[in-house]
Amino acid sequence: MKNLTRRPPSWAVVTALAFTGLTSAFMFTLVVPLQAELPRLLDASREDTTWVVTITLLVAAVATPISGRLGDMYGKRRVVLVLLVALIVGSLVAALSQSIIGVIIGRGLQGITTGVIPLGIAIMRDVLPPARLGTAVALMSATMGVGGAIGMPLAAYVAQTADWHALFWMSAGLGVVCIVANLFLVPEDTLVYPGRLDIPGAIGLAIGLTGLLLFVSRGADWGWTSPLALGSVIVGVVTMLGWGVYQLRVAEPLVDLRVASRAPVLLTNLAGIGMGFALFASNVTFPQLLEMPTESGVGFGLTMIEAALCIMPAGLIMMFLSPLSGMLERVFGARPLFSIGTASIVIAYTFVLLWSSEVWHIVVANAIIGVGIAFAFAAMPMIIMNAVPARETGVSNGLNALFRSVGTSGASAVMGGVLASMSVQVGDVAVPTTAAFQTCFWIAIVAAAIATVLTFVIPRTPPEEQRPSIPTRNIPLR
Repeated sequence: MKNLTRRPPSWAVVTALAFTGLTSAFMFTLVVPLQAELPRLLDASREDTTWVVTITLLVAAVATPISGRLGDMYGKRRVVLVLLVALIVGSLVAALSQSIIGVIIGRGLQGITTGVIPLGIAIMRDVLPPARLGTAVALMSATMGVGGAIGMPLAAYVAQTADWHALFWMSAGLGVVCIVANLFLVPEDTLVYPGRLDIPGAIGLAIGLTGLLLFVSRGADWGWTSPLALGSVIVGVVTMLGWGVYQLRVAEPLVDLRVASRAPVLLTNLAGIGMGFALFASNVTFPQLLEMPTESGVGFGLTMIEAALCIMPAGLIMMFLSPLSGMLERVFGARPLFSIGTASIVIAYTFVLLWSSEVWHIVVANAIIGVGIAFAFAAMPMIIMNAVPARETGVSNGLNALFRSVGTSGASAVMGGVLASMSVQVGDVAVPTTAAFQTCFWIAIVAAAIATVLTFVIPRTPPEEQRPSIPTRNIPLR
């Protein structure tokens, strides 16, 4: 009798997981085209409506390493499906809401879904042959940038032609498609690593990260030296220090800091902050530069959709370069690919710092950023997977996604703060000056340059004892 439980082909697994990653990444830019209109649409202050974006970043940063640990323990595919249910529920809450509270709650639930990207990478490690792993991981990792860049024109079109609630009905529909694809095309886990969820560790991580990210993302609005900002950063730092001590002492920690502190993992994660910063810095500055009125003497006066179409090529480049990134990684190794990617970011921001007087200058610079992100995001998970045991794959990639989220949150806060503080009045509207954008580009150059330096000190080959070994304990999930 033929086996009726035959595993789906590799291309189908990769397609389902990559589409899920694209959908998850799209949630970050889902409401970006609406940012200027949110105070009017939700009848709330601009300070309050910024939480519609900020809450997604905060929840994503906290939930991603936790979902990675749950995936290692209970099955990565199962946790992916749970995260997608959270996406659908969050989308429905926001779609049915008329108030800012409901939208913020819905956006927070959408942020939970970010964990599907590191979990997808871990699934690929489990089910794909080594010859196809590099290319597949490169594609999955790139979805973090591709989803936002490609999704922005779609979100802009929906925002301009339909009621804003349609954005959330659309995201709910995408979530349903992802669940169906994962149920039918992604195989069930055959290996899990039993243990218990470190509840105190998860709570400590949530409190510590929330304090730090609130300071980074809201400090400019609160005032960097205000009691609220200082209280947030103090709570964050103290909690994270205590959390680190606890993680080193507990038998089954949420994050094994001894693994996370290995040089390849630690340096890659630190460089990941710079890459997340560089990616989101362009998402913040370039659309504003393109959409600002020509009367300001700085902007190009493009419509929302036109600006989004100028940003989209970077996402297409990331998608098309993913297979090439996988092949280059197999030939030259992940570390040189990482160095090329980070150096490309430095070149891109230097280019736009020197030439930004024409629309095509912005398009070219953003395209170069797409090249850099494609190579860097492909290299990071491969470096980490070569340095950790198989049972740590989910949580380790989740930790890398966390560091990238710290970079994106930091870019959102820093770029927004610089543009707001260096503005002039044009009619009734405050618009950033040329000097404001140049300052932002310099900051992005510094972040990418630091990341480039870090790539050169990542050990080229991990010690033998750090190489992942074939698991000796497994439990069939049947």
